[in-house]
Amino acid sequence: MPIIVNLDVVLAQRKMSLSDFAEKVGITLANASILKTGKAKAVRFSTLEKICEVLECQPGDILVFEKNED
Repeated sequence: MPIIVNLDVVLAQRKMSLSDFAEKVGITLANASILKTGKAKAVRFSTLEKICEVLECQPGDILVFEKNED
């Protein structure tokens, strides 16, 4: 998948646990885990907005496009 999710890196930089993150964003721990591991197939803009608000970051700090080398 060419979209890389760097949520784990940003959480580590903020010294925030996944459970605290999930609670502050208003998502389940299971969904937070799916986002963190990069297994999410989609994310709502409203959720992305809340993530950026909670982590005080920009969407580009979390999501990175990497072109496939096919």
